[in-house]
Amino acid sequence: MGEVIRKPIKPLQVNPIKLSQPMGATLAFLGIDKCMPLMHGGQGCASFTKVFMTRHFSEPIAIQTTAVTDVTAILDGGDYSIVEAIKNITKKASPSLIGLHTTGLPETKGDDIRGVAAKIDFPLVHVNTPDYEGGLESGWALAVKAIIEQLVEASEELDGNKLVLLPHVSLQPIEVEKLKEFIAGFGFEVLALPDLSTSLDGYLGEKQGSLSGGGISVEQIRALADAGLVLSVGDSMLGAAKALLEKNPAMRHHHFAHLSGLEATDALVERLLAETGFQKPPASVIRWRKRLQDAMLDSHFSLGQTRFAVAAEPDQLAGVCASLREAGGRVRLAIATVDSPQLVKIPAEKVLVGDLEDAENLQDDYDLIVGNFHAEALAHRFHKGLVVRGFPNWEQIGNQLKNDVLYEGGAYFLFEAANVAEAMRAATHHGRD
Repeated sequence: MGEVIRKPIKPLQVNPIKLSQPMGATLAFLGIDKCMPLMHGGQGCASFTKVFMTRHFSEPIAIQTTAVTDVTAILDGGDYSIVEAIKNITKKASPSLIGLHTTGLPETKGDDIRGVAAKIDFPLVHVNTPDYEGGLESGWALAVKAIIEQLVEASEELDGNKLVLLPHVSLQPIEVEKLKEFIAGFGFEVLALPDLSTSLDGYLGEKQGSLSGGGISVEQIRALADAGLVLSVGDSMLGAAKALLEKNPAMRHHHFAHLSGLEATDALVERLLAETGFQKPPASVIRWRKRLQDAMLDSHFSLGQTRFAVAAEPDQLAGVCASLREAGGRVRLAIATVDSPQLVKIPAEKVLVGDLEDAENLQDDYDLIVGNFHAEALAHRFHKGLVVRGFPNWEQIGNQLKNDVLYEGGAYFLFEAANVAEAMRAATHHGRD
């Protein structure tokens, strides 16, 4: 592991890659069936989030706002705005749950959303997600922890075949689905919390609904505490896993920092074999492991002569850097959106909490950058290769079906990275001619 710089030396972000906590909480609530995320803050905060996610997923996004104005911010304690917003929501739709989360304005003002929620006779989960702290990843994690604490019913029973999967925010819907199918292959009934694999996976429905469609149901969430096994993916989800174990201390918990690449997937298979007593994994798992090994062999000639920079949320950063390192890629620079325990484990020569200005200042250190769509301008200006990953990606469609996890996704990712690296070198060669 290389140098880790946890605190930016700049007083501000110049070309940020970081997204806000309320956006992460909104995304978490969208993984619950018939849920309405309710953002307590200015109307612009919810409008920006709606546009942002609609463009990324190419899907309609359900979200409402308490529409706090400058007048209500000063004169109202928050109660009126929240109560009126819930009245309006329930007049027009019949959500199974309302996900109330805050922004910077009501948090600065000191609104007591817990006190307000206690007075509301409607299924509701509340969580404080000020956008002057944390980022997308922590907002998602805080929302999942609040959902568990406020909805899951304590239990002393255990269902040995039932498994709860707690995925981090950067896993795309198809990646959550692949994880569920992979684990189900070992005989488990898998429930993901949240579950974007059936809500934002880009399916063609009969009509556009006003609420989130698909995802885990509220009834399934209430009954999660009888699961025999809990798997958390990403260090940001450790708090949520701890909250779930408090509902039933007899549950067993296994944690994975990420599930990208050969070593991490091997560790998951080993753990599942130990839990089930199976002698060997399903035939499709064995086949995909061999395909990934072949992909590593085919791509390492290109990846081994390529210097990488990766900019992402910490949990995704750990997975991408591990996949590249396993295939011989040299990760010279890893830029995280926020601080995280993950940073000390990331296999990169330099790890820092920063922004794309840092990537620009250190552009002599790498040839290819892996990052969200905001990295495109930098890549074009300095003639770098670009692999687009993370939120947002507004210029490409099909983001919800990009798969980088397990043996299968690892093979796809290595091929894409190697092909981009070769195209970059060819373009550089032709430019010199």
